Amino acid sequence: MKKYIILNFMFLSLILSAQDQLKGIVSETSTGKEIPLSGANVYWLGSSIGAISAEDGTFELPYKFSYNKLVISYVGFKTDTINIKENKYIKHVMQASDELDAVEIKSRNQATRKSYLQAANTFTVTSAELLKAACCNLAESFETNPSIDVNFADAVSGTKQIKMLGLNSPYILIATENIPTIRGASQAYGLSFIPGTWVESIQITKGTGSVVNGFESIAGQINAELVKPATDNKLFVNLYGASNERLELNTHFNTKVSDKWSTGLYLHGNTHQEKHDINDDGFLDMPLYNQINVMNRWQYANLEKGLVSFINFRYLNDEKQGGQVDFNPDIDKGTTNFWGSEINTERFEVSTKFGYVNPEVPYQSIGLQTAFSHHKQDSYFGLNLYDIEHNSFYSNLVYNTIISDSRHKVKTGLSFTYDHYDELVNTENYERTENSVGGFFEYAYDDLDKLTMTAGVRVDQHNRLGFFVTPRFHLRYTPWEKSALRFSIGRGKRSANIFAENQNMFSSSRQINILNSGGKIYGLNPEIAWNYGVSYLQGFNLFDRKADVTFDFYRTDFQNQVVVDWENPYEVNFYNLEGDSYANSFQFEFNYNIFEHFDLRMAYKYYDIKTDYKSGKLDKPLIPKHRLFANTSYETPIKDNGSQWKFDATYNWLSEQRFPSTAISPSEYQLADETPTVGTLNLQVTKVFSPKFEVYLGGENVTNVRQDNPVVSADNPFGSNFDSNFVYGPIYGSMYYAGLRFKIK
Repeated sequence: MKKYIILNFMFLSLILSAQDQLKGIVSETSTGKEIPLSGANVYWLGSSIGAISAEDGTFELPYKFSYNKLVISYVGFKTDTINIKENKYIKHVMQASDELDAVEIKSRNQATRKSYLQAANTFTVTSAELLKAACCNLAESFETNPSIDVNFADAVSGTKQIKMLGLNSPYILIATENIPTIRGASQAYGLSFIPGTWVESIQITKGTGSVVNGFESIAGQINAELVKPATDNKLFVNLYGASNERLELNTHFNTKVSDKWSTGLYLHGNTHQEKHDINDDGFLDMPLYNQINVMNRWQYANLEKGLVSFINFRYLNDEKQGGQVDFNPDIDKGTTNFWGSEINTERFEVSTKFGYVNPEVPYQSIGLQTAFSHHKQDSYFGLNLYDIEHNSFYSNLVYNTIISDSRHKVKTGLSFTYDHYDELVNTENYERTENSVGGFFEYAYDDLDKLTMTAGVRVDQHNRLGFFVTPRFHLRYTPWEKSALRFSIGRGKRSANIFAENQNMFSSSRQINILNSGGKIYGLNPEIAWNYGVSYLQGFNLFDRKADVTFDFYRTDFQNQVVVDWENPYEVNFYNLEGDSYANSFQFEFNYNIFEHFDLRMAYKYYDIKTDYKSGKLDKPLIPKHRLFANTSYETPIKDNGSQWKFDATYNWLSEQRFPSTAISPSEYQLADETPTVGTLNLQVTKVFSPKFEVYLGGENVTNVRQDNPVVSADNPFGSNFDSNFVYGPIYGSMYYAGLRFKIK
């Protein structure tokens, strides 16, 4: 029935009257050649209607006869206002700001951009936002974002996990340049495998995303756009050191090989080799680790023929050691002398991206993405052994065009995925192959004024999930100026990789039980869920300064779910849902430019997440019902030599969280029903000396909040009550850091 409703929306919009869009391309001049400029702001003067240029520099935005002045701006270039007398293709070359001597126009990009025009509830986190914290990897890039929750997975691995709408990252489709990346074997630790300096921007979509990217998205989509060799700095160096003796180095080397080819070499290394046990429980507060991460990226652009291409080669080696302070892997591995853990990962990736835009018909384009990855993890946790090898191939072919006129856009295409898993869990071997072939169709309607709609459907044939249909629908309506009322609904389906996604369970003495046997994935059936959402964004002026508020509510209903049951302190039980499981998420956000260069962001979130366990309907453990968030940032005016100061502060407060039941444990190992509240404060100061050089100094958890005794039965780790999964707050306490950034354009 839902599919027919979506199709009716699509056919209804086809009969509406035609109206044009203005199209064009924005470029810059380098060594006498024109290079497409991605991320330029293009908008009609005196209106809120605008667009951002794509990777190939192209843009399009609604056109009316009354629109006659087009503004094009980009940081570091002259802001131009173009007189438009008719709807014709615009080719505009930006000029560097230092070439100007008549007029100086200053602009300031928002660190987080929200759209009033898109149908989906999507916002973009720019590089300016990422620099508000020393985000050394993608998992640490969301510390200043109220929509994403970040917390530690356990007290041993030091791994940070994220949640959206109260659901763990497996329910979020996490992609790199629209290629699903953090999935399968990389689900637990993959966010730490993407260095923050490699990220140009992050697009976050709440609720179900586009059918173009696959059927697995349930709570939302996160897409990380990487820096481009043609526009990145020729040389970039970021050196980071922390009081916990964590060291990191990032270097980028980019060069232009020819008129059309550019290449970049990106190197990342981090290490932590000092043992810390501040709470004196005998366990490391953070693991010892080494990571080497190398990427070679090639970019091709031929604007005359409408061709753009990227080729990436990447290699990763990551080694972690956790456990008791006195653990020596050379002599204690596999024994009961001391409890210890090692997680060694080697990963290799090759990905390609090819795009063609018809120079004669700019609204017609075709794109092909492919990605291959080999992921091998060898690990043990005390006496628990877990090894996984995952070979994956992904391809997606997308064709874009219009129907009748540019108000009616269409995306259609085909996708193919292949995954082979080989897992060893203690003495049990689990091996399986998954493959799927799918087709999708997405229709977008824009009335160029108040209404935008996207309706999509995809069909997939999966060797283990069978044949199924995935519908998605997004609607945006503007009731009045600077407002956006959005509604979304969609279905998601996925295989639950129960061991790879829940590796924290190995850092305990719990027995692992799979209670179902009739399904095709570990004996379990696939997860199916519907997500519904409504969001309202309103911009306004408060005391002559810009402000906006956002209210959103999302509900996820599971028709089938693989329940991870921790309610018996001696077991972890996996079984398919019998009953109800839902997640309700409400968020209020307020953004305000208090005065020039000083911004305030505040948010409140409420979660109501319940599941029918074998023992009854309960709140999902270790998720706070209430969260308060506040971020302030201030920048001094930029001086003539390019110098300035930047100040940032972020506060997070979490309400009580339910502990999994420990009622049948001995009294000395029983925990309270709920955790205490937790409040943390992060600070950072950056001194920009020039466009080439800056230093930063900061502190995480400067109020030194620490969770006492995060490891249950730490004195007897090989006993039946040992568990490191009751983590609700910081373990280490305060951590201070400093670093520098150097770049040559």
